[in-house]
Amino acid sequence: MSHTPDTISTLQGILTRCRTLAIVGLSPQWHRPSYFAAKYMQAHGYRIVPVNPLVAREGGQILGETAYASVTEAAAALAAQGVKIDMVDCFRKSEDIPPLAEEAVAVGARCLWLQLGVFNEAAVQQAEAAGLLTVQNRCVKIEHARIFG
Repeated sequence: MSHTPDTISTLQGILTRCRTLAIVGLSPQWHRPSYFAAKYMQAHGYRIVPVNPLVAREGGQILGETAYASVTEAAAALAAQGVKIDMVDCFRKSEDIPPLAEEAVAVGARCLWLQLGVFNEAAVQQAEAAGLLTVQNRCVKIEHARIFG
């Protein structure tokens, strides 16, 4: 079982270097954990890139940012602005992760982050083999607050 060690310094490094976050499964509903985490990260200077096919289909936005149907679509739109996705932060079921890991690798992300309760060993190994840092079963908001206070 190879993993990026979940040490404070590793997590701190990820959160320091990864400033543009594609948040897969970001809900437009304020009471959902994904919205709460994204709003927190945005308030702390991170660029939030919503990946939500239902909102994207309606041409909608979440937290003032355009929503995209996929990580690939988001990466292409950001590339036109000279911006790269650093982290693919997944609020999806564990079984939905493999194609997201493939997309994270394909768009050149630095990190695949799986939120609390999300595990997928095969997807993590695939991402790590391609050079990505990975985090499983942790909330980006909780870790940011714990490390940066």
